[in-house]
Amino acid sequence: MPDTPRPAGTSAPASTPASGQLHTHLRVPLDVQPLLATLAAHAVPGVERVTTAPDGRAGTVERLVRTAHGPVRVVAHLAPDDVEVRSDTPLDEGATDLARRWFHLDDDLAVISSDLARDPTLASLVARRPHLRLLGHVDGFEVAAQTVLGQQVSLAAARVFTGRLAAAYGTPGAADLTLFPTPATIAHADPDEVRAAVRVPAARARTLVALAQACQDGLALTAHNEPDARDEARRRLLAVPGIGPWTVEYLALRVLADRDAFPTGDLVLRRALGVKTPAQVAAAGAAWSPWRAYAAQHLWNAAAYER
Repeated sequence: MPDTPRPAGTSAPASTPASGQLHTHLRVPLDVQPLLATLAAHAVPGVERVTTAPDGRAGTVERLVRTAHGPVRVVAHLAPDDVEVRSDTPLDEGATDLARRWFHLDDDLAVISSDLARDPTLASLVARRPHLRLLGHVDGFEVAAQTVLGQQVSLAAARVFTGRLAAAYGTPGAADLTLFPTPATIAHADPDEVRAAVRVPAARARTLVALAQACQDGLALTAHNEPDARDEARRRLLAVPGIGPWTVEYLALRVLADRDAFPTGDLVLRRALGVKTPAQVAAAGAAWSPWRAYAAQHLWNAAAYER
């Protein structure tokens, strides 16, 4: 798919070196309520703190970010069409780049919404939330670990399991936050010890350790601009015992930044589309390419937060 241009927003960073910014302010089209709801639903206890205003129209997410010089506390404040990011010390990639990657701020929503609104299934959803954005992440392995630990259980249980993993293998840091463990740490852990610490089935612990080992062997769980790189990441993910097509496509959406990722086996999508099989989900979504990830996000949002 073609690269998406940066939005015509304004940025007002503090006067700090280009290698990292202590403060950046970005004004871009942004629908805050579903973004904050998704952040809160996925926040790993002890690792990420999400605070939302009573009306849901503003909030903050706070966490540690790993840098070459050690963990840095980052606070992102989200408001309608406005993102402000602060860090205690400069970030390797700069606060502006981190914010753009975390909240998909480079995506041209005018183009995406216009394309999806032509479909009768999505038209009303897009009209209601034209500034809905995908949610990325600052730590791809953290998302992948939570997704593996969340297989066949509720999202709430997945958060608990992932929090236990962080407490057992992470690094305590500033503001009572824990830095999520690296793939190297989990790759060298004994699966039985992981199982006991997280209190998950043995097969789930083995999958998590195998995933970490795959990352050690070159699996890059980060945003990729090149389709070939995304395809290679998909191939490596699918080769991990215990990881199937749904997990691969979900991680392609959350981690690999593939705007056309589409988990056809997703139960919520099947229910939203009124179909019974992954093949029927794929057929229903064929017209939404190359923005099927955004279509899935609209359908998920409507099912979870607009009842």
